[in-house]
Formats: sequence, structure tokens, C-alpha cells
Amino acid sequence: QVQLVESGGGLVQAGGSLRLSCAAAGRPFNSNGMGWFRQAPGKEREFVAAISWSGISTVYVDSVKDRFSISRDHVKNTVNLQMNSLKPEDTAVYYCAAAPTPALLQKTPTHWGQGTQVTVSS
Repeated sequence: QVQLVESGGGLVQAGGSLRLSCAAAGRPFNSNGMGWFRQAPGKEREFVAAISWSGISTVYVDSVKDRFSISRDHVKNTVNLQMNSLKPEDTAVYYCAAAPTPALLQKTPTHWGQGTQVTVSS
């Protein structure tokens, strides 16, 4: 069984920073593409960022470019999302996701985490 477990969410003031981490555990699976989605209250889940196996290729939704940075650590088997200059509109439940490629992850992730709440106060 594959598990993706997020951590690092919480409450922060606007302009602050948080770092989310996603740990992958369980049987080996194709996770060449890993990344993050988020879902705000009353809105659909949206793609946030993705990273390739090598870490060289990354992609972000326009609203977080230059503020968020995604990285992965193969030793710890984690994917991290550094979120800086947070805004109230970043408030959402953030989900870790995995897929065979970053492109597929944006459309049809094969694995999901349970989510972690991020709340940004104004």
C-alpha cells in the first residue's frame, strides 16, 4: 500500500512562510512526478506545483510563481514545498500527489495524501 503523508501546515500571518513536507512510504511506485494541489473552501481543487524525478524540471501555477519553491529529497523520500510571502488567498487544504510524470500529475494523479491545512491570516 502506498502512503503519502503531509506535514508542516498551520496558521501564519500574511507575508509569512511555511514549509510543507510529503513523505512517501509503502510499496515502491512510479513517482517520477510529485507535487502539490490545494483546495480552498467552496472551490475546486487546483494544481499548485510539480517536480520531476531529477528535480531539474518544475512547474508552478502562475499565482504562486516567485513565492513558492518545490524540491525533493531522495534520501528522505520526501517532497517539500517552501511557501514564502503567503497571502490570505493561499488559505486551503494542501494535498501531496504523485504520478508517473509531472505532466500527468497536473491532470490525473495516481496517489494522494490526506491533506494538511494552511491558514493565512490578514
